[in-house]
Amino acid sequence: MSNEVRALEPKALWSNFADLNEVPRPSKKEERVIQFMKSFGEKLGLHTQVDEIGNVIIKKPASPGMENRETVALQSHLDMVHQKNADTTFDFNTQGIQMYIDGDWVKAKGTTLGADNGIGVATIMALLASTDIAHPPLEALFTIDEETGMTGALNLKGGLLDASIMLNLDTEDDRELTIGCAGGIDINATGKYTSDTLSGDHKSYKLSITGLTGGHSGMDIHLGRGNANKLMNRLLAGAVTAHNARIGSIDGGSLRNAIPRESFAIVAVPAATEVAFKTYITEQTQILQAEYNITDPNIQVTLEEAETPTEVLPTALQATFIRAIYTCPNGIHRMSPAIEGLVQTSNNLARVLVKDGTYLMQCLTRSSVDSEKNDLAMAVQSAFELTGATVSNSGSYPGWTPKPDAAIVKIMSDLYRQKFNEAPHVNACHAGLECGILGGNYPAMEMISFGPNIQGAHSPDEKVQISSVQKYWDYLLDTLKQIPVKG
Repeated sequence: MSNEVRALEPKALWSNFADLNEVPRPSKKEERVIQFMKSFGEKLGLHTQVDEIGNVIIKKPASPGMENRETVALQSHLDMVHQKNADTTFDFNTQGIQMYIDGDWVKAKGTTLGADNGIGVATIMALLASTDIAHPPLEALFTIDEETGMTGALNLKGGLLDASIMLNLDTEDDRELTIGCAGGIDINATGKYTSDTLSGDHKSYKLSITGLTGGHSGMDIHLGRGNANKLMNRLLAGAVTAHNARIGSIDGGSLRNAIPRESFAIVAVPAATEVAFKTYITEQTQILQAEYNITDPNIQVTLEEAETPTEVLPTALQATFIRAIYTCPNGIHRMSPAIEGLVQTSNNLARVLVKDGTYLMQCLTRSSVDSEKNDLAMAVQSAFELTGATVSNSGSYPGWTPKPDAAIVKIMSDLYRQKFNEAPHVNACHAGLECGILGGNYPAMEMISFGPNIQGAHSPDEKVQISSVQKYWDYLLDTLKQIPVKG
């Protein structure tokens, strides 16, 4: 199917996207894509370097007649979120993404597509390889590990870039010009326990929650979609209280920046309560399907007979653990009082794992206000400490303060009106863009983020709109023509 994608317009962009999607590039395992990008720049005969952390920088002189314009940095991240449906057999470490065209959209077969941020990367590659596109001096910055720690941006040193303007190509709505974003912090809670030995006559089941919509834990957090970890905890709480269930294991969610779509648990119930337990799960399934019929119409709760676990959570920890998960904040914490419709602070309960005498809970807390981010992180920490867990915070990164009066904002806003006969949405977002971090070492650099329509990022439903990519490409090329003269 990649040949069909390569034939789309603009061909240079889509062909580079297809090449990129042949390279496995999970966060924190970007060695192959770093080498891929380094080789790409060197084959073009362009100045190419890999910094100490793994970011790739490629510099291209201006096209004829544009030498006196301000230098522009084009920035995207190399890594992608790896998510797949439970029934999809796919090895992200060895296989290329299997793409196909569905009407006006490019999708992947049962996995994330990598349009976030592969379309941005492919765009920059097309510009670097072009011989007939007018552009000012360009500096391409390809960062690593944006999705799980902003490691590349955090470790980029000052002095490597000369640009006065940065175009970040990591926004997912072609009507938007983003000029600010939220910061974030990772919360990790771990603990150990001595298992109870299960005695008496029990029936055991694998309890599964699947089919949730999921999505980006920043951009989609306001949509009210179900969190599989929270919903599993809700089912387990009732099963424990009313049916004396014992928990053998829990495995829910995966990545911090993805709203959990699935959760699985092994539970054992006394044989005498088996019928009532199964009735309870049926009733709760109907309730959840009614509650989430708009946001998660494909939600499924299933019970399958399972081998009875020899060891289960101790009774006291089981009760405390359920209460801690209930207590843990999830979703919107506060809307921005300054910008209408913007989520200011949120938390995503991303991962819950209970197995073999250990337990783990992970969250990503976001906010455009650092003090509020840290306060909510303390609330999450307090919830987990109720279980006796050891809690640590890591990967903290700052937000990006909007500068609506920057010259590039006016240039791109005016151009958008001229081309599309409407005003763009100039706003801030609740996702974690790298601009705020990069601005730490390049405080004088004007920054703006934009991109084509991408839906379902961080989930196997991810897709990118073909016509929107064409619109975005044309808009970018005209933007480069509008870059002002130096000084």
